[in-house]
Amino acid sequence: MNRALPVVHLRVPTDEDAFAWHRAFDHPDVMEFHGGKSAELSVYEELTARQRRHDAEHGFCFWTMLDEEGRVMGFTGAQPWPYEWGPKGEIEIGWRLGREYWGKGYVTAAARATLERVRATGVSQVVAMVNSRNERSIAVTRRLGMELAETFTSPTSDQFGHCYRLAL
Repeated sequence: MNRALPVVHLRVPTDEDAFAWHRAFDHPDVMEFHGGKSAELSVYEELTARQRRHDAEHGFCFWTMLDEEGRVMGFTGAQPWPYEWGPKGEIEIGWRLGREYWGKGYVTAAARATLERVRATGVSQVVAMVNSRNERSIAVTRRLGMELAETFTSPTSDQFGHCYRLAL
C-alpha cells in the first residue's frame, strides 16, 4: 500500500537559505556522498546565489524545500549539468535533505514537483547523477520512473556512479 506523500513547498533560495542549508546538511550521513564532511558556509552562499541566477535564466533551479510549517529541509530542483565531464549540456535534477527528514517521502514529493516545473519550461529530458552506493537516491530515481542510462567514475572523487534519465 502506498502512503500519501507529504506537503512540500518549493521556493527560489534566499540569502538566508545559505545558513539554513549549512545547518541542515551539517551531518555526516547527509554528506556521505558529497565529500564526507560539511561544506563551509561560503559554499552554500555561492550555491544559493547561483541558483537564483539559474531560476532567472532558465525558470528552474535547486529550490529550497520547506515542510508544512515552513521549516527549511534542504533543496531539490534542476540545473544545467555544471561540469565538463558527464552529461554536459543536459539538465540534472537533484536533491539533498536534512537527516531529520529522511524516510518520510519529502524528496519524492519535491522531485515530482520539480519534474512538473521543469517540464513546463520546455525541457524534454532530465538526468540524475547518483553515487552507486547511494541506495536512498537510487530508490527516488526509481519512484520517478527514471532508468539507468550509463555508469561512470567521477574524475573529481574517483567514486563509481550512475546516470539515470527520464524523458519528460
